[in-house]
Amino acid sequence: MIKKSILSLSAALVLTTSNLAATDIQKVYATVNGKPITGADIAVAIKNPQVNFDTLPKEDQKNILKGLIEKKLLSGVALNSDVVNDKVYKTTLKSTIDNIKEELAMQIWMQKELKSIKISDSEAKKYYNENKSKFMQPEQYKARHILVKTKKEAEDIINKLKNSKNLKSDFAKLAKEKSTGPSGKNGGDLGWFPETRMVKEFSEATKKINVGSITKQPVKTQFGYHVIYLEDKKDKSIVSFNRVKNDIKSYLAQEKFKNNIDSLIKKESKKAKISYK
Repeated sequence: MIKKSILSLSAALVLTTSNLAATDIQKVYATVNGKPITGADIAVAIKNPQVNFDTLPKEDQKNILKGLIEKKLLSGVALNSDVVNDKVYKTTLKSTIDNIKEELAMQIWMQKELKSIKISDSEAKKYYNENKSKFMQPEQYKARHILVKTKKEAEDIINKLKNSKNLKSDFAKLAKEKSTGPSGKNGGDLGWFPETRMVKEFSEATKKINVGSITKQPVKTQFGYHVIYLEDKKDKSIVSFNRVKNDIKSYLAQEKFKNNIDSLIKKESKKAKISYK
């Protein structure tokens, strides 16, 4: 739903700010000689604001913490050496602290600005009504299939099912017995899907079947030969407003925030003394 474009500075800031709190930056995860390793340390190590450390696999968490502990141990050795009196160290430290202050202030300020933006239900509904094409759900199909290696096998299955009095049941039984596909154990059940999810030959064949019927001829794809049974079909429809309301609000808040930042940058640029060297 969000437009694809080359990110301006403000757009990039939106993406960064909206994901700032993925990891709890104040939480202490370990200590080394009394010095804590916090969520802030972990967020810097991960370098991806969308990743929440607490939801990572235990082995990944262990490896990240191991690296940070080793870093703390080495930095302890360095800080107890004469490097702290080095001119380069002192100059770089001051510059780094100043940069961190600016970056931290900007990010926390932007996070508060973004949170302060409220989108009403009526604004969201207006956007929904004016952009209904964006919420169109394509045709959906509910089908089963039997996948076999040869055309002859598929033709034999079709012939067996021609006079079935309980086609769905008989089809599911044959799928369990004959199908080489992973859905065979579930009676060939593929659940609901749009045509774009399946390979072209499969989708085109499925669209031609009447609900409650099977393909009259084997359907050849890169995987083999299919016999398809269409259980049900849903026409194109528009997703209800209530299902997408929160997504719309989030999108509109991001857009409003981006526009606010763009305006602020232009305003501050006019007042500022900027020179290039």
